[in-house]
Order: sequence, then C-alpha cells, then structure tokens
Amino acid sequence: MDKYIDLIKNSYSGYWNYLKNEIIAINHWDNYFYGLIVISILVWILEIIFPWRKQQSIFRKDFWLDTFYMFFNFFLLNLIILIALSETASEFFNDILGFAGLSVSNFQLFDVDQLPLWLGLLIFFIVSDFTQWNTHRLLHRIPLLWNFHKVHHSVKEMGFAAHLRYHWMEPVVYKSLLYIPIAIIGGFDAQHVAIVHFFSITIGHLNHANLGWDYGRLKYLFNNPKMHIRHHAKKLPANVKYGVNYGLTLSLWDYLFNTNHVPYDGQDIELGFSGDEDFPKDFIQQELYPLKFKK
Repeated sequence: MDKYIDLIKNSYSGYWNYLKNEIIAINHWDNYFYGLIVISILVWILEIIFPWRKQQSIFRKDFWLDTFYMFFNFFLLNLIILIALSETASEFFNDILGFAGLSVSNFQLFDVDQLPLWLGLLIFFIVSDFTQWNTHRLLHRIPLLWNFHKVHHSVKEMGFAAHLRYHWMEPVVYKSLLYIPIAIIGGFDAQHVAIVHFFSITIGHLNHANLGWDYGRLKYLFNNPKMHIRHHAKKLPANVKYGVNYGLTLSLWDYLFNTNHVPYDGQDIELGFSGDEDFPKDFIQQELYPLKFKK
C-alpha cells in the first residue's frame, strides 16, 4: 500500500512540475499547453472567416463555459485526478500480471521500435481510434455512462471548444479501455505520441466548429463538421435508439459498421438530447448531475 501512496504523491508532484514547465517553456514543438491554444485560435479563425451558421455569434452560447472546460479537462483534470489514477492503475495491473509470472511485454504483438516510425504511428493511431470509437458507443448505450456523456451533448450551439466539454469521468472510461490495446503496442516516446495527439485534437476541433465542410471523398475516412453535427442532433432517426456517427477522428468505423447517418447537411438542426431543457447550465451542477440523476 505504501508503494501506491508514494506513487500517487510522485505523480502529483511530477505532473505539477511538468505543467509549470509547459507554461513557462515555449521552446519545444510538442508543448501541449501552447499547442492547444494555437490549434484553438486557428480553428476559431476559420469559424469567423467561413461561418456555416451565419446567425451564430462569434462568441456563441456557452463559449466561455466551453473554453473553461477545454483547459480544465486538458490540464487541471490531469493534475487533480487522471495522472495519479492512471499511474496507480498501471502499476496495479502490472502487479497482478507479476503474480501470474507475466508482464505487459508478454502481450506485445510486435516491437514498434523495429518498425518504420510512420508505420508504428499509423498502427497506434488506428488501434487507439477504433478503441475510442467503441468506447464512445458504450457512452451512449449504457445508462450510467450516458448520464456522464450528457454533459458533452448539452451543447446547444456548436463551436471548436465544445470538443472538450465533457464530464471528468469520460477520460477515466476512455483511458481504462484504451490501456490494454495500447500496452500491446507500446514503445512510443512522448514526442511521437504528441504527433498523433495534436492531429486528433485538430480534427476534433474542426468536427465541432461552425464550419460546413465534409472534405469531399475524404468524408468516408475522416470525421467532419457536417457528419458530427448529426451526432449532436436532438432528434434521432426513427430507426435509431442510441445515436449515430460515433467517430472521433475517423469516420471509417461508422461506414464500416453501419452507424453513419448524414441524410442532408443539418445546418440548422436542433442540438442536444431529450429533456435537456432541465439540464444544469453551470459547470459545478453539470459535474454533479450524474450523482443526482435517478432513472
């Protein structure tokens, strides 16, 4: 037990030092703090120049709430919960394997260090995106998880920052289900993972932005604003119970598994979910909502 307590303490102090260095040091390209700011500003500028819903204000409804969510979930949430949790869970999992005379390396399918960098990153990206697509489906299908996911679907006007409006339990679920498939691949350093991460953040920002793009034929590969707004539609298709267009970065999985739905552009459709008029409007109450909700 002392080992886990020390691990949690070291995780907090280590991440706090990392976060301070991210804010102070701007001389490395894989800086997540300023990388998020740059991506956000660039996509926001695209929204301003090429607005799809022209009646929507530049500072749309809940703009500042979503901006707070963006920084809270991307940085402070890691400091408060996720780093210590993920480090402890990883060590606990390794200890369980150790009791069985195994280690994570026993499950690795291949050594990515022996692959060309581009191929290793491509495999990492595809495996992680497919796992997250399935996790996203679970958030819609399991009532307990859906109550957490409602925070994200409470967005009533889409904009880039809506991408990172989500309850803190969501990344706990995502990271837990993503741990084993990524452990099977393994072997990447932080700078290489940053390449994939920044790409995914950019696509996610674009998906939620006030843009009317579908990327032409690439829409069958990459998620896009016209496709993703359908995922946020308040009214689901008549033959659908849980949702459509679950893709995060890739739309490919929705087309392969028949969860795609883009009957028309959806420019002016109402966003949200059934009963969202009673959903809390402020950060604290939205975070507490799943604890209070009773079916």
